Parts: sequence; C-alpha cells; structure tokens
Amino acid sequence: MKMPRLLRVAAILAITLAAIPLAAQDRQPTDDQRRKAEELSDYVKANYTKYEYMAPMRDGAHLFVSVYAPKDRSKPYPIWMQRTPYTVAPYGIDNYRASLGPSEFFARDGYIFAYCDVRGRGKSEGRFEHVRPYIPSKTGPNQVDEASDTYDTIEFLLKTVPNHNGRVGISGTSYPGFYATMAALSGHPALKAVSPQAPVTEWFIGDDWRHNGALFLAHAFNFLSFFGRPPTGENEVPGPRFDYGTPDGYDFFLRMGPLGNADREFFKGQIDYWRELISHDTYSDYWRVRDPLPYLKNIKAAVMTVGGWFDAEDVYGPLHTYQALAQRDPGLVNILVEGPWSHGQWNRDSGDHLGDARFNQKTGDFFRERIEFTFFQRFLKDRGDEKLPGAYVFETGRNEWRKLDSWPPKDAVKKTFYFESAGKLSSERPSASGEEFDEYVSDPAKPVPHISWTSTQMTYEYMTADQRFASRRTDVLAYQTEPLHEDVTFAGPLTASLYVSTTGTDSDWDVKLIDAYPGDYPDPDPNPTGVRMGGYQQLVRGEPFRGKFRKSFERPVAFEPGKPDKVEFQLPDIFHTFRRGHRIMVQVQSSWFPLTDRNPQKFMKIDEARPSDFQKATQRVYRSAKLSSGITVSVAPSSTVSPPE
Repeated sequence: MKMPRLLRVAAILAITLAAIPLAAQDRQPTDDQRRKAEELSDYVKANYTKYEYMAPMRDGAHLFVSVYAPKDRSKPYPIWMQRTPYTVAPYGIDNYRASLGPSEFFARDGYIFAYCDVRGRGKSEGRFEHVRPYIPSKTGPNQVDEASDTYDTIEFLLKTVPNHNGRVGISGTSYPGFYATMAALSGHPALKAVSPQAPVTEWFIGDDWRHNGALFLAHAFNFLSFFGRPPTGENEVPGPRFDYGTPDGYDFFLRMGPLGNADREFFKGQIDYWRELISHDTYSDYWRVRDPLPYLKNIKAAVMTVGGWFDAEDVYGPLHTYQALAQRDPGLVNILVEGPWSHGQWNRDSGDHLGDARFNQKTGDFFRERIEFTFFQRFLKDRGDEKLPGAYVFETGRNEWRKLDSWPPKDAVKKTFYFESAGKLSSERPSASGEEFDEYVSDPAKPVPHISWTSTQMTYEYMTADQRFASRRTDVLAYQTEPLHEDVTFAGPLTASLYVSTTGTDSDWDVKLIDAYPGDYPDPDPNPTGVRMGGYQQLVRGEPFRGKFRKSFERPVAFEPGKPDKVEFQLPDIFHTFRRGHRIMVQVQSSWFPLTDRNPQKFMKIDEARPSDFQKATQRVYRSAKLSSGITVSVAPSSTVSPPE
C-alpha cells in the first residue's frame, strides 16, 4: 500500500535526520526543503537497487553493510563508503535512504554507495568501543581495530558487489569522520580518496568532551544522555533527548550542583562512558591511545580534511589531522578545507550565515559542488583537470574564499597584543615596572554564561555570538584596540600568555578573541530577529584552560594562593580580517557556564567536589613589563590574502 504523501515526507525527513549532527536537528525544514527531499528520494528509488550484507571480518565477527547500486549497468562505478556508529537505518531491502552520498551530485552522477554499521552498533556483531584505539602492529587475526574492519569491508565489497571500477572513496563527518581517518590508516590499495570531515581526534585537549582539561558539560551531558545508553535492540537509532524539565540550561546545571550529581541524580549508573569520561580527568594513557594523529604516516590515498572555523564540537580535529599529514607525509595529496561553518553545516544548508554573522554567499552550496564533488570525481572517476589547492580556506570578516599552497600561510608574521591599563590592547609591550594588574572576583555560584539567550544545549551559534552581555560583567576583563585604520588579517593559531594569580588553588582561564564592530555598523535588511549590529562584539575564537594543567596535562599542579604564575596555551586557528573601523578585543574570565563545568577553584578531583568545596576567588591578570599578559597571533601580509584566480 502506498504511504500517504504527508506521512511519506515525514518518513523521509526522519531518516535524513539520523545522519545530521544532533544539535542541528531542532531546525525545522522549509517547504522547499521538504519538496526537494521528496524529489531526491523518488530519484534514488528509481535509479538504485538496495542490497544488504553481513561482511565477515578477520576475527570471525560479521558487520552489517547496506549497498545501493545503480540500476544502469552500462559502465562500472566507484564505491563510496561511510562507516558510522549511528546505524545505517532504515533496514530492509525495500526501505531506502532518503538521499545517497555526501550530496545529491553523487547520486545523480552514479556511484555504488555502501553504508556500514561499525562493530557493535546497529546490526553489526561485536563490541562497540568509543574511538577504539588503533593497533599499529597487529600480531594475529584477533587483533582488530577500525582500520582492519575498514580493510576487510572493502575486500568484501570488491569481491561481492558487481560492476565496480576497483576504486573506493570514504568520507564522514564528526564521529564518522574518525572512522574516515581510520580508513586512511587501513592502507587498502583500492582506497583512493578519503575525506575526514570534522573528525574526532583528541577528546581531552580540544575535541568534544574536554578542552585543555575543562569538561564541555552541556555538550557531553546532552549527547551521552541518549547515545551513551545501552541499545535496547539491534535496529536502535539515537533515542529521545533528555528531558531537562526547563528550557533554561544555565538554571538546570546550576541546580544540579557538583558534577558528581549528574550520575547520581540523572544517569543512575546506566551510562558507562559518562563515568569513564568523568573519572579520567587527567591526560593518561586512556586518552593517549585513542588519538590517531601520531599514526598518520605512509598514507596512500588522497586526503581532503574538512572543518568549520566555527565548529563548536570538532574545530581541533581537522586542523591537527591536516598538520599531522603535512609533517609525516610531505608527498601526499593533502588538502585542507575550512569554511565559516558550524558542525557539519557544510553538509546540510547554504552556509550563508551562522547566528548573526553573515557571509554574503552560499558557502555550503559552493563546497558541495565545487570542492567536495570535484575531489571525489578526480580520484574515483578521473574526471576534471582542476587541481585543488593545498588549502581552500574561507576568510571571515572580508568573506572571501582563498586558495593557498598550505596552511597556515608561510609568510604570516607573529605579533603580540598586550593587555594595558584602562582596558587597552596594544602591540607595544607594557613598560610599567611594578606589579600592575587587573582583578575580578570569580564566584562559582554565579558563573559567567556562555550565551545571552536560553538553551539547554551547547548551541552552535555561540561561536559567533555577541559578547556585550559578558563584557559588561564585573567578573570579565575586556581589552581592546583603538579603531583600526586599515584591515588586519589573523591567519593561523593563537597563543594566550597570561601571568595570573588566584586566591584559590585552582582556576579556569577562558580567553576570547572578539571582533568589535563600530557603533554605526548597519543592521541586516531584512532583520527578522531585530538584532542591532552597531557595537556588536562577535566572538571569533574562544577557548578554556583549566589552570592546574599549566605545567602538564598528565600531572596537575595547584596554584600557590596569591603568587603570580604563567598560564600559556594555544587556541585553534582562525582566518579572520578585522575590517577598518573595527576594534580587536580580548576577554578573560574564569567561568563559561554551562559550556564548561564549574571549577570549585580548589585543587581537587572535580567530580568528587561537594557543595562546600566551591569557593569565591579573586583573580589577577598582570600587565607589567616583567609580567606582560597578552595574545600572540599570526598576521598575514596583504600579498598573502590577495584574491584567488
């Protein structure tokens, strides 16, 4: 019986949502998007036949693979593949995915598509393990990892699926991006092109759960509250969201109290990985063995790593994956793509804005057709003679795509902006000889919010959000330049160097780089949200650092109350131009809630903290000749950022 049209569209969209990053699922599709989704679904069913297999692995386990092959057999096709922990539903040879491949260009041009449940998820056998460690020297068939599972799956497909051309490409975003990285490590000779997109790499230093040791509380709690629960059946997809009982996440997490209450009061011991995440609160072998970056060498397939400058979840992974390959495989086709995107935004919408930040062009559409499709066509079908650059990066602020030989630009020059009195930011080193400082009181009972609106989640828009609400608080320090006389472009990583003291024995130090707009900056037209852009303080990059790790992530060290000490850490790269008339601003604070968990400001294991352990602390940031705090950036000369051809 044919499904009624409205139910059919709803089913298509429900299937599509399973592949979309979870924080984006609240965005409701438009009527035009619904129409296009139904049309594409009809095209897939008319032009592809679905098959299902259980592929044997070397240790005897069988992993589920769903294959969509073109009905047209007049020519061979390459295999495009994705491995995922989110299940490859819908199951059953008569139940089709709503779309195929990274974008509809692939489905319409003709590929063999293979979707794979990773070990222990969906219909695949075996035990699931979060970011299963890579085994570089396997000694027997019972030693398996995601690289060996990828190799064995490719072998099975080449032997089982007819009418292929002997070439395989793999891509994936976020967690599937990690599996794409593992595919590159498989070394299978048929694998010709790999695209890790927002790949998970380092879950303690900069991706997802912890950043420089600080727990990304709202994100970890939201995701693991359903994905971390044991599956109830082989076909289970991510389950319903946690019911917070309020739209106000700031209030919810504050009332939750100490971090240990999350498991005691809400998870009830049912989420094993939450306990692992919380208990491993220093950089131990538990984290070290799960980082794939040290093994990225002798890669044979062409690699195009994709990321978003404003990716709230995995901004760290793409940049470090690209750099690891550049250092260890200098002859490899190694391409970096960075757009002005939130997590996975390049897959799902036009990419013309994020929150109030406008990019004046459809960057997502451009990526899918002109970059991603071009990459796979070249290495899987020998089509097109256009050579992609070493780095295809979007310059925010001026809002233009740039083609560079490599990233970061080789001729960018290091420059430090120092904190001065009266909230000034200057490229001149302070000359004051005494212990000049600014101070504030950090109160864990009234932490600095990370957004000015109400949400229970780590919203994607926080990465470009207006920071005026924070700069007006007494527990946030703000330093800014005079209005710029000419454009200034930062291209590369940032290093925060702070000389600080605290009356406590531990503290967080959150540093934010901000583009402060001029007071007469025009509002958008149309302006449905009523935002006022005059004086807007757009977050360009922000990163927390848990102070007890200032000497070592492996061995935390307490602060000596009142004694100045140095906290220095790297923030992820940016490519941003501060336009003439704008100001460069830096904010410093000691809480960012509930983006990060509350530091009790007492040296201890935070998941064991009791309410009485949380204490106010007076924080000082020094700005003298001897103790000069500031932020070091890479400034690109005008020749580096000339328009592309």
